[in-house]
Amino acid sequence: MGFEDLALQLLNGLSHATTLFLMASGLTLIFGVTRIVNFAHGSFFMLGALWSAHALTRWWPAWADSAWGYALAMLLGAAVAAVVGAVAEVLLLRRMRRVPELYQLVATFGLSLALHDAMRWFFGPDEVFAPRFPRLKGAVEVGEAFFPTWQLFTLLLGPLVWLGLHLLLTRTLWGQRVKAATQDRDMLDALGVSPAPLMLGVVMLGCGLAGLAGALQLPREPANLQMDLSVVVETFVVVVTGGLGSVGGAFAAALLIGVIHALGVSFVPQATLVLVFLTMAVVLVLRPQGLAGAQVQAAQREAVTVFSHAPGGRLGLAWWAVLLVGAVWALGQGDYARSLAEDVMVMALFGLSLQWMMALGGLVSFGHAAFFALGAYAAALTHLNWGFGLLLALASGVAVAMAAALVFGVVVVRLSGVYLAMLSLALAQMVWAGVTQWVALTGGDNGLIGVRLVPDASRFAFGVALGVLVLVAVGLLARASRSSRGGALQALRDAPWRAAASGLPVARLRYQVFVWSAALAGLAGGLWAAVKGAVFPSVASVATSVDALLVILLGGVHQLWGAVLGSALLVWGGAELGQGLEYWRGVLGVVIMGVMVLAPSGLAGGLQQAAQRWRRRRA
Repeated sequence: MGFEDLALQLLNGLSHATTLFLMASGLTLIFGVTRIVNFAHGSFFMLGALWSAHALTRWWPAWADSAWGYALAMLLGAAVAAVVGAVAEVLLLRRMRRVPELYQLVATFGLSLALHDAMRWFFGPDEVFAPRFPRLKGAVEVGEAFFPTWQLFTLLLGPLVWLGLHLLLTRTLWGQRVKAATQDRDMLDALGVSPAPLMLGVVMLGCGLAGLAGALQLPREPANLQMDLSVVVETFVVVVTGGLGSVGGAFAAALLIGVIHALGVSFVPQATLVLVFLTMAVVLVLRPQGLAGAQVQAAQREAVTVFSHAPGGRLGLAWWAVLLVGAVWALGQGDYARSLAEDVMVMALFGLSLQWMMALGGLVSFGHAAFFALGAYAAALTHLNWGFGLLLALASGVAVAMAAALVFGVVVVRLSGVYLAMLSLALAQMVWAGVTQWVALTGGDNGLIGVRLVPDASRFAFGVALGVLVLVAVGLLARASRSSRGGALQALRDAPWRAAASGLPVARLRYQVFVWSAALAGLAGGLWAAVKGAVFPSVASVATSVDALLVILLGGVHQLWGAVLGSALLVWGGAELGQGLEYWRGVLGVVIMGVMVLAPSGLAGGLQQAAQRWRRRRA
């Protein structure tokens, strides 16, 4: 590669860094003040792009011929994103301030589903190709190559935005209050400064920056409905690498990730995504709080979260029987009902694997799909290549997932909270990139098909065994939560500093629960391959990890039956909605937001609280 080619790639990386910084600065501002990790941030990016594109092509096409008109359309896209962000803050985010971070994350994921379908309804499903920006259509010469003028403009825009944010936060009263709210929001409130309008302004600024970042993509690429998820994952990488709450850290991380992305495209194009997430992983291992973030410690909590086993006694036995009978009934109702019942049970096992480490150990994972995918691919490959039967294939999936967890768990014990969650996401994305690009082994996007682990004649018996396995996993979770080891894990979860001072082996306990959780996720992945008869890279995607989170958070993290109820709601409810509604994802998103606002303890917790209130009224 010549010097000109390398220079062009570096310039491309720095130009891409501007987009990442605009996104990351908005997200880190919102987190710094509201303490909410906004998964819907990519939706505001997409909204700014779609609004500006339609303004230039459908509503006011004459604006596209003028630089001022084109710039006005972009600013309008950013303004619309800011206004929609303000509505979301008032109706949703403001109600989620006092709930744990994970519930906030799931609520904003529901918001992203609702916004996605709302934009599909309003703008239509088609891509929109906007014209190039007037007066910036040419290219500048770099040696014997050429670099687009528009990208050079965006490259220069990044430092200007950083300077403007720096001056806003350091030289204005509003900025000083924002920084104070970032450090101690309750103290600011005690001093007489209402945090509500401050948070509203921060959310509007953050969403407006995301909308502007989306609008700035129009001269380079078309606006479409797939822009949100891809950009939000990379934005999370930048925010966590730079340090949560640090705008300067976000700027440095955006430059770092942009340059590494460009160098990866030049030298190892097949491993570009792996390099980006590997960079984040290395930074977090060496500096757990990110490049410029403050040291993060788990907060001491005196209010202990009780792991609920309700219903218990005879009612509990009846509940077990009802679930098993219901599963058997569904398995005998035809192919459609049988397939849905199998999906519900496999997803329940996957959710239980994540619930094990979250409810007992307090370990949060955004990338649990890594172990699910490793289990699925291991089971499918051993069956296709070596003729393994069901039990041996499942054992292979468990072994591979556990082996990966044994290695990765050494790093896990050093992190906590959002940083641990993002490191697990990095692992999942590296697994996803590996199975996507290792075509000779995994088939790439074509996947592995022809997996016949369960003969058609044994399908009913397999479904019954699957139901029994789910009940056994629930029983083991109940027993573990009552054991001395489970008590130690819950002590570590609720008061980590006190647990360490009491002599509990904190690192060893975290390591063990992480490995066993990964093993159960690998078993669920192997069963998924057996149920579907094929494995594709989507099993390692961010969406699969989010599904596991949705299952336990909708059902209730600290409820024994939470994963089962959450799986039924997500899988069966989503399938039924999809049959009769075109915009069923948006409706599902509204349902998710409603559950998170009205019943933060999940569906099982909400039902239990309703039953307790009913008993009190009767008494």
